[in-house]
Amino acid sequence: MRSSPESAPRDGPERGEQVKQIFSEIAPRYDLLNHLLSLNIDRVWRRRAVDRLEWKAEPSGMFLDACTGTFDLALELSSRPDFRGQVLAADFAFPMLAEGAGKVGAKPIWPVCGDSLILPFPDKIFDGAMVGFGVRNLSDLECGLRDLHRVIKKDKLLVVLDFTLPHNPVVRMAYLLYFRHILPFVGRIISGHPWAYRYLPESVDTFPPPHELGALFNKVGFQEVGWTLLTGGIATIHWGRA
Repeated sequence: MRSSPESAPRDGPERGEQVKQIFSEIAPRYDLLNHLLSLNIDRVWRRRAVDRLEWKAEPSGMFLDACTGTFDLALELSSRPDFRGQVLAADFAFPMLAEGAGKVGAKPIWPVCGDSLILPFPDKIFDGAMVGFGVRNLSDLECGLRDLHRVIKKDKLLVVLDFTLPHNPVVRMAYLLYFRHILPFVGRIISGHPWAYRYLPESVDTFPPPHELGALFNKVGFQEVGWTLLTGGIATIHWGRA
């Protein structure tokens, strides 16, 4: 693999390749760090995101988990007792798919190595789509949301779970202390990567707040757009109807 760049990705044409390299390099420790650094709260957030998807309207349908990583969101959906459909789980970092493959077992999850800016699927094929902690990493957020809209059937939902900056000043101060100092230190020690876990807080700092992301949902064609804050506003579930 190529040597890591010296600093975290910036906006521009090379961002996508740099982000792919980050997640390819940290894949072996990705699950451990996710659950450790979130104190397992991320599991609760994923359950709530899948609850929002309205999958019960099409329990035998086909759903997309874009930027799937190691399949945690796809596994949450496919493990629901009444789910009889399929989940296509796409990510452009193959090492992440390979790392998560052992968790899939006999679940109806089909890995696809593909870029969420140009999804390798026909128009209007999915009965719903979801993204967990992935749209923040897209090199062109509007382009990615537009392509997600393209592949979702009319009147079906896109659900996006991601971090945000809390509004409450006390929560925000504690959050930023953790994100800017504790998380990068622990992440560097466990992953062995010199700056991947510094990139995470930087990416949250520059990510659109809920009302701006909601406006972008509307811009690319989603209707009935909404969002709900989680755990004091440190994460948010967004949704929109295609």
